[in-house]
Amino acid sequence: MSMSAQQRQIAHSAENARAAPTLAWQDDHWVAQFVAMSCPCEVLIESAPEAVAREIAYSVAACAWRIEASYSRFLVGNIVHRINNSNGAPLTVDVETANLLDFSARLTELSGGAFDITSGVLRKAWRFDGSDRVPSREQVDAVRKLVGWHKVVWRRPVLRMLPDMQIDFGGIGKEYAVDSAVGIAHSLAPNVSCLVNFGGDMAVRSTRRDGNPWRVGIESCDGTNRAAHRIMLRTGALATSGDSRRFLLKDGVRYSHVLDARTGWPVQNAPHAVTVLAETCTQAGTFATLALLRGTEAESFLREQNVKYWLQ
Repeated sequence: MSMSAQQRQIAHSAENARAAPTLAWQDDHWVAQFVAMSCPCEVLIESAPEAVAREIAYSVAACAWRIEASYSRFLVGNIVHRINNSNGAPLTVDVETANLLDFSARLTELSGGAFDITSGVLRKAWRFDGSDRVPSREQVDAVRKLVGWHKVVWRRPVLRMLPDMQIDFGGIGKEYAVDSAVGIAHSLAPNVSCLVNFGGDMAVRSTRRDGNPWRVGIESCDGTNRAAHRIMLRTGALATSGDSRRFLLKDGVRYSHVLDARTGWPVQNAPHAVTVLAETCTQAGTFATLALLRGTEAESFLREQNVKYWLQ
């Protein structure tokens, strides 16, 4: 994917603000590590000259930092900040943002409204910090008035939202970043297999030359730091959605951070984690998220999609 002058400037600024990725040889491959999107990231690179491995590592990190700088709701001045502070005025967005908005709208449709990028404003009522501070129904209802993609006027490339409405790409951003980064790695070295892993969401574009798979462990939700599942990944992508790290607990009731945008309340009786194998990380994340939003019907949904999955 080619970048505009503005995107290159964002990428350059983000890269300068971050610590350079580390690169080390481990057993039979290179391991590059860095931090982006508030999570540990790594690139596993099969045997290749160090210069090639370093170029891949730096390019993947720059991609992650650019997407974070462009779409994090916590940063001032990016497109999300401008949209969220547009105060009801129309705003023309770039092609990449338009594509993300189109994809988000499609997820809203597929989920029957349970997934909605305007639901991020619910964080004003919900703070998933492991405490027992559950908001009142009145507090949730007051914020929920600002939720609903159907209230948004979207005529590509012009977006208009009601004053005080907000968008949040957090539900799709990491998977999109993985797919973008693995594409960059493949374009730099088509014959070198690379596994891009951003906080447990990962993808591999090409098989290793020795035929061996990348060995992947899916972290358990029980807090023991063990692997709940071990997966042999040759090509494809894995994405996980769950509430193992972010939740509230009150009177013995666990409140997941996965909110149903239609009600403003956590999804009930869903698995703690859903991991899906698909061709791309975006596809895997879509299936995992839609399954989680089905609650008790999560596994039935996944069976209907005929995808490989793991539940916890």
